[in-house]
Amino acid sequence: MEWLSLLLTAFVAYFLYHLYQFLFGKEILYEKDGIPHVKPMTALVGFIFNFARGISVSESISQFYNVNENVKYVSTRFMMTSALMILDLDLAKEVSITAFDHFVNHDGFIMPRHEPIFGKNLFFLEDNKWREVRNLLTPAFTSSKLKGMFKLMSECATTFADYLAEQSHEKPIDINSKDVFSRYANDVIGTCAFGVNVDSMRNPNNDFYVNGRKATNLGGFNLVKMFLAKRLPILRQYFDMKIVSDDIEKFFTELVKDTIATREAEGITRTDMIQLMMEARNNGDVLTIPEMTAQAFVFFFGGFESTSTFMCFVMQMLAENPEIQERLQCEVDQLFDKERDDPSYEAVNNMVYLDAVVNETLRLYPINSMMDRVCCKEYELPSPMPGKQPVMLKPGTVLWIPYYALLRDPIQYPDPNVFNPDRFISGGQTLTNAAASIAFGLGPRMCIGNRFAIMKSKVLLARILRKCSVKPGDRMLTPVKLDVYTFEIKARGGFWLKVQARGKSISVQENK
Repeated sequence: MEWLSLLLTAFVAYFLYHLYQFLFGKEILYEKDGIPHVKPMTALVGFIFNFARGISVSESISQFYNVNENVKYVSTRFMMTSALMILDLDLAKEVSITAFDHFVNHDGFIMPRHEPIFGKNLFFLEDNKWREVRNLLTPAFTSSKLKGMFKLMSECATTFADYLAEQSHEKPIDINSKDVFSRYANDVIGTCAFGVNVDSMRNPNNDFYVNGRKATNLGGFNLVKMFLAKRLPILRQYFDMKIVSDDIEKFFTELVKDTIATREAEGITRTDMIQLMMEARNNGDVLTIPEMTAQAFVFFFGGFESTSTFMCFVMQMLAENPEIQERLQCEVDQLFDKERDDPSYEAVNNMVYLDAVVNETLRLYPINSMMDRVCCKEYELPSPMPGKQPVMLKPGTVLWIPYYALLRDPIQYPDPNVFNPDRFISGGQTLTNAAASIAFGLGPRMCIGNRFAIMKSKVLLARILRKCSVKPGDRMLTPVKLDVYTFEIKARGGFWLKVQARGKSISVQENK
């Protein structure tokens, strides 16, 4: 195809030009202000050396973080972007929370008018439009709304746990846990956000799951398109490069439209995102069908890949640490026996050891390896290190906050590479400064669905552990090694579990 050849030629030419500038250009952000900096060639050689040794990008950044313990931030260039990398947790909290009005936006690249479902998603919105939509969606994630969605989550979790117990009743089964948990995340999103019920384990090729997977595929050629969308926006417009294709956009838009029409015609109400937006529209908020579809997609982009990967890490940690798994199963069994196998929202939410396991997993494997912020008005940072002067940031300056490195800081977390849920328990309660308060981002721009994602995960974990035990699968690399071919935090070789129904021990308890 001629347009594809032109696109690839433009990409290669642009890449080579900026690679030259990256390696040999003299400008380092704020170098004249005395900020410690990493020369691009030094960074590139370091990453290549680590890559050859099987060390991921996240781990490379963590190494760099640990050898600069007296430095609050450094200047660097990476992936053709000049930025300041924050190396101090207190400073990360300052720019994300205290000084949020100076750092409202992400370093975005999607235009709402060009890519409605993607561009009107809360993550990519900016300034006042972000505030408007955030205020609109916030009521969907209050405790009362989550409690209303809890029953829908529990039904999905029960279906999945029953399926795994049935399949592993006679003998252990090996599963691709990423596939299984992606299907669970899909079904919860379907019922809680779009108001549709699907069973993606027993009906693996249902349209909702297939289209959802396509919509959230940000790898391969889509990654190239995203890069070009940021660096050469004219190409995006000229070649109509969309991340979400027209047929997928049409599928979900029509789904939302038909759901609303059915509910209005039949007077149906449901505790889900569609209902919330219908009520907001009835109260005077102007929301078009495409805008409502885009916000329902907050669940997809925020909870499909990331949440399913997180659940994979939790189960893998339990598989690698059988004594922790047994202790958690004891807590689960006690709760289910007390609640007659139907625990409430409050009961699951108050499980101390489950909460600690979740937080320790988030500490080791946060949802985001790194997050960015863009300075929108001048702000004075404290001196980067003793003996240096404070630095006045200019609008447009990009900041990077390396969550993976911050959460493995040996000063903050002794023995940082050891999986130890007890570090988050004191006096029989989970500590308030738990990792979940950082792993989903900091400040007003943190993931709006963080409590939804955690509750969705807890419900499934409790249901599975009630009925099954897990061990590392035959194809699983243990201990976990991070994938070096992606910027995301994923396991090298994928996630594989061996699942065995608990059988007799549970049947005895259930018959008490």
